[in-house]
Amino acid sequence: MIDGFSNKISEFISSNALLEDGAHVIVGLSGGADSTALLMVLLRLGYKCTAVHCNFHLRGTESDRDQQFVTDLCQKQGVQLIVCSYDTQSYARQKGISIEMAARELRYADFDRIMKDTGACAICIAHHRDDSVETVLLNLIRGTGIKGLTGIKPRNGNIIRPLLCVSRQEIEDWLLKEGQPYITDSTNLETDYTRNKIRLQLLPLMRTINPDADNAIATTAAHLQESYSIYRDAIDKAANSIIRKSDDGFTIDIPQLVKLPSASAFLFEVLSPLGFNSTRIMDVAASAHTQPGLIFRSATHEIIKGRDEFCIRELTSGEFEPIVMNIQPGGSVILPDGRTLSISTAPAGTPISKDPDIATFDASLFKEGSLTIRPWAAGDSFIPFGMKGRKLVSDFLTDIKISPAERKNRLVVSFNKDIIWVMGLRSDNRYRVNEQTANQLILTVSEK
Repeated sequence: MIDGFSNKISEFISSNALLEDGAHVIVGLSGGADSTALLMVLLRLGYKCTAVHCNFHLRGTESDRDQQFVTDLCQKQGVQLIVCSYDTQSYARQKGISIEMAARELRYADFDRIMKDTGACAICIAHHRDDSVETVLLNLIRGTGIKGLTGIKPRNGNIIRPLLCVSRQEIEDWLLKEGQPYITDSTNLETDYTRNKIRLQLLPLMRTINPDADNAIATTAAHLQESYSIYRDAIDKAANSIIRKSDDGFTIDIPQLVKLPSASAFLFEVLSPLGFNSTRIMDVAASAHTQPGLIFRSATHEIIKGRDEFCIRELTSGEFEPIVMNIQPGGSVILPDGRTLSISTAPAGTPISKDPDIATFDASLFKEGSLTIRPWAAGDSFIPFGMKGRKLVSDFLTDIKISPAERKNRLVVSFNKDIIWVMGLRSDNRYRVNEQTANQLILTVSEK
């Protein structure tokens, strides 16, 4: 007898064509409520499951407790369990990436390998409706295009998410009804990370305005997901008649552009991958009715406003004029994409922001000299935060899987020939805040 919760998930799997009946799947099993419910409901629905547990050894005895729990659960259910064990911190140091990024790389590499080795057809991940809601709010806060507001998709290649139709509360209620225990990761109760702040602080506040806020956001994201496919198709069709290749780049036909329902929306989809932010793109759109000659630049591309067209070309390394900035609290400069880089200070002990657009340094190391902002160049190197050895910026960008197109848009901040910040990604370990720091120097990138 299939209960209501399981039937709801079965219908979601069917309506989104995620799995065929009785399919063999990989299930990411942490032992938490979400993944435990995922495994149990897939078994109830008749799927063949191979569970994979990743022990990242980041939480001491809790990590060992989690592994023992999933081992006992799989033995009881007669499910094959594969345990992957990692030295995540060492991997992160070697790669010069964050712990979170390291865990993700390790996890998904093994998921793919095990799926192929076992002949499974998909990797099942336990993201639920609340995760998708948090993603929508996170992207809304950061500023994003329509795509960022569509939430988490049920399928992304071989990865599927059968629980997106249910909330965390529904999951916990079902497990309680079934008498199925699970474990709780203590880090889920912390508010150090933006997503957890949304989960533990912002959403509860929103529910005081609308008790059904979560479902309202999820429903809106689903509508946007459907609308985005139509929107994207319209953008691609418009591009065929508006964009033309040129000898050194491409052009956008202005008379055709202004006939579109939204020229700025079209320009956002075309120009944002080239390093232009939303503010600068609005400036480009507004210039369509002005005299020719205006020039707009991102870190890697230049737009020249002609009489009837925008001419877009990639800049060569020698064409970017480095920006020199005095080290003075309250000072600021405008970056090529229209954003502002500002300098401030704070006393020792001030919490260090995890926002990628904010970098914090030991102020005592900046007594003489100035900062220079420029695109990274071949041969540039630095010592990524958390590492001891020097690393080429090019290798660093490759290791953290920055795409070639996005890589071109990256700026670096240097001080007396030392690169102290690959902007938006990683600061230099030599200039980090430590126990002896009396004052912090803070660099912040913001929209103008």
